[in-house]
Amino acid sequence: MSSTEIVKTPFAQRFRGFLPVIIDVETGGFNAATDALLEIAAVTLHMDDNGFLQRDETFSFHVEPFEGANIEKAALEFTGIDLESEDREAVPEAIALGDIFAGVRKAVKGYGCNRAVLVGHNAHFDLNFLNAAAARSDIKRNPFHPFSCFDTATLCGLIFGHTVLATSCKLAGLEFSNREAHSAAYDAEKTADLFCLMVNKWKALGGWPLE
Repeated sequence: MSSTEIVKTPFAQRFRGFLPVIIDVETGGFNAATDALLEIAAVTLHMDDNGFLQRDETFSFHVEPFEGANIEKAALEFTGIDLESEDREAVPEAIALGDIFAGVRKAVKGYGCNRAVLVGHNAHFDLNFLNAAAARSDIKRNPFHPFSCFDTATLCGLIFGHTVLATSCKLAGLEFSNREAHSAAYDAEKTADLFCLMVNKWKALGGWPLE
């Protein structure tokens, strides 16, 4: 085997060569083309020797609104983001995505996967903002699949009969703080915990690997 040959790990085999990475964004509205990306967080996962998933690293950034970005007052009231806070320490989109993408590419390579696939709660919302910011930043090597994603809202509707993140966490037996919610890092980590719990439960029931 050559030094450049990729070793396929059980993690790569589990999701057909895709590495699930949880993404959560906080924004200035609902339109990815016109509204500001204000926070973004990514959570990578680890698979243990028994094939069970758990959280690994969290990457989180406050983001400077791009030039001309729309920011709805209602969005700021909903998220509680204070754009004037001295503690915000926001960075440009290109820096935030560059650091996140570097960490994701490292994880993709480490597990012998082909590329990342976004996991999110109402995932296409996060994917649209991620792709829009990557395009504005002229990032050529986006490690995420451009349109495929895993949606934990859909999975929670199937398993727990509910689609709201806070309620789904509570039904799953996970702690959830409404005070900390609507922070990209907190919501991403809770979404990661939900995803791991559902995937691990399916494995424990004999669902994977298929016999």
